[in-house]
Amino acid sequence: MTDKPTDTTTTGPAAPKVVEGSDGYLIEVDGEIVPNYDATLTSFNEGDIVTGKVVRIDKDEVLVDIGYKSEGVIPVSELSIRKNVDPAEEVQLGEEVDALVMTKEDADGRLILSKKRARFEKAWKRIEAAFESGTPVTGTVIEVVKGGLILDLGVRGFLPASLVDIRRVQDLSEYVGRELNCRVIEMNRNRNNVVLSRRAVLEEERKEVRQQI
Repeated sequence: MTDKPTDTTTTGPAAPKVVEGSDGYLIEVDGEIVPNYDATLTSFNEGDIVTGKVVRIDKDEVLVDIGYKSEGVIPVSELSIRKNVDPAEEVQLGEEVDALVMTKEDADGRLILSKKRARFEKAWKRIEAAFESGTPVTGTVIEVVKGGLILDLGVRGFLPASLVDIRRVQDLSEYVGRELNCRVIEMNRNRNNVVLSRRAVLEEERKEVRQQI
């Protein structure tokens, strides 16, 4: 009599099944009902803007919880359009921030985010609308450069020295840190170029005052 070959096939654990009526948030594993943690994770793609809470601030990066399997990392260079910023001055623990997803998983498996680029995307929409309508925009002077000033609008806006005031300004450094209302007179998104005029706003205000007299 010939012995039948022994079946050595082993059966692995049963595949998880989604519990009906749970909207995917509960699964059945080996007869037990357990939470489906994957279903609670935030879904996003590179280039999306997500919102998260600051959970850690280091000198070279900020960690943000966006509800993903790992915390997102904002490198210090991606915090602001300003140069040499202190992360502790840009964000606070517990603060909710918007960030653009640059890389879902880098070489070290980290989720890389950019606060600067999220603000950049939103700023362009506002600037484009202001350019079309002629509505002034407000920005803070962050730098004196050759020929004028740089304003932080979410993007870098250039205010030529000749358009800072109705009269020629001798010392532009006096404007650093000040908020100015300016009109967008030129813009090119492909070149990240925004040219401003404060003089146009001042002249319009002067004209309105004269009409009221």
